[in-house]
Amino acid sequence: MTETIHVTGMSCEHCVRAVTAALSAVEGVSSVDVHLDSGVVTFESARPVDGSAIAAAIDEAGYELAR
Repeated sequence: MTETIHVTGMSCEHCVRAVTAALSAVEGVSSVDVHLDSGVVTFESARPVDGSAIAAAIDEAGYELAR
């Protein structure tokens, strides 16, 4: 299952690594692809992942989901 979200507040490769690490730590997420320029983040999982867990991981990393 592939899901796409938009993350705001990223400005450098450190941000990409931080978001990648945060989402990779969410149970069920198997891969993460972050596009710095657009803020688009795609992640894969074998089953649906709780949206609140994704939002919390992004928030804890210091970024925001675009609404």
